[in-house]
Amino acid sequence: MKSYEVNFDGLVGPTHHFGGLSPGNIASQEHRLHTSYPRQAALEGLKKMKQLVDLGIPQAVLPPHARPDISFLREHAFTGTDAKVIEQALKTRADLLSIAYSASAMWAANTATVSPSADTRDRRVQITPANLISTTHRQLESAFTTKLLRTIFADPTHFCVHNPLPNDSKFADEGAANHSRFCHSHNAPGLEMFVYGRNGSELLPQKFPARQTRASGERIASQHGLLHDRTLFVQQNPAAIDAGVFHNDVIAVANEHVLLCHEHAYFNQSQIMKQLSEKFSELHLIEVAATDLSIEDAVQTYLFNSQLVTLPQGTMMLLCPIECAEHEQVRLVLDRILSDGGPITEVKYVDVRQSMQNGGGPACLRLRVVLTEDELEAIHQPVILTGDLFERLTGWIKKHYREELTIESLGDPQLLAEGHEALNEVSQILELGPIYPFQN
Repeated sequence: MKSYEVNFDGLVGPTHHFGGLSPGNIASQEHRLHTSYPRQAALEGLKKMKQLVDLGIPQAVLPPHARPDISFLREHAFTGTDAKVIEQALKTRADLLSIAYSASAMWAANTATVSPSADTRDRRVQITPANLISTTHRQLESAFTTKLLRTIFADPTHFCVHNPLPNDSKFADEGAANHSRFCHSHNAPGLEMFVYGRNGSELLPQKFPARQTRASGERIASQHGLLHDRTLFVQQNPAAIDAGVFHNDVIAVANEHVLLCHEHAYFNQSQIMKQLSEKFSELHLIEVAATDLSIEDAVQTYLFNSQLVTLPQGTMMLLCPIECAEHEQVRLVLDRILSDGGPITEVKYVDVRQSMQNGGGPACLRLRVVLTEDELEAIHQPVILTGDLFERLTGWIKKHYREELTIESLGDPQLLAEGHEALNEVSQILELGPIYPFQN
């Protein structure tokens, strides 16, 4: 049976702003407190999805989370009406208000870790929502993410959506941003590689936190029912983390038998590549040398956060952020990849500058889910992006999203009402039912 890699992209939420909430994410820190443009951000993300649909690649959407998270603010002793809570938070703890309003769920690569049915013992798609406990604003996503995934992947004959891992630093889990799968084709059994930043005894980064643990990858592999000889646990390069590689998908991208990565992506990389080749003999490694591209330039342009996809005709395409086209060294690297005669035969570009400025490129915006034809038919169908849904969502964004936001704008109680109105409508468009807390 044929299988498809379906991209589930997060719709950018109406409260997209630059809060600088992510330590180790250089773009997030550099744009802290800048004016954001939510309407532009959401339209950029939606156009990126449509670009892939037009290329024949299946695409689905994940709705924004409800923001602000008023319950989070009330846990910090703010009282009164919702409007009063927001007003008090802006005056005394704008940092907490920014956390409550964060639209970071747009970066769906952190939604969950997914193992296709071809890899699992019970032949079901296994999904573990990420707990995201390394940062407060993202930890707020976990409960709703689990509910949402259980709504979309509701058929128990095909899918199993686990609970997130325990809220214990030992099991810090950032989802698919630190997970890669290698296979001959999407419907064939694969080798799943779990990338971690810390394990308790190894060399650690000195400047920025290592967010993912080895224990979390081992727990997920176990509960997904993966075979031992088809898993690999790999440590990030601590120096790369300190250079702004907060997730593996900032420095490496894989698709089927191809791995495109920087030569300093992993700790003891030559040994890791040897192990990977031994476990997966078909590996086609494209390793970019530091003399051709520094880690700093890779982080600035997010070359490795491009989407590497298989087109319907069987060739591979790299969908890069537009910043790559504007950087001379990256263009030279891409030209070399195309001229080498390897599996990547095409490069296209996409403008997602608002996401980039907040610390996430094209690959951050999507969760990859490999599904058989039967499994694809079993998911909640209204979230699959069609031409009609694209037009409806475009109109929805233009109707509900503000042109710009500042930190001070978050204190406007009308923003809360606008958000509820927008999410109430999108839940109807996607036929999800009363999924948001304010709808009950």
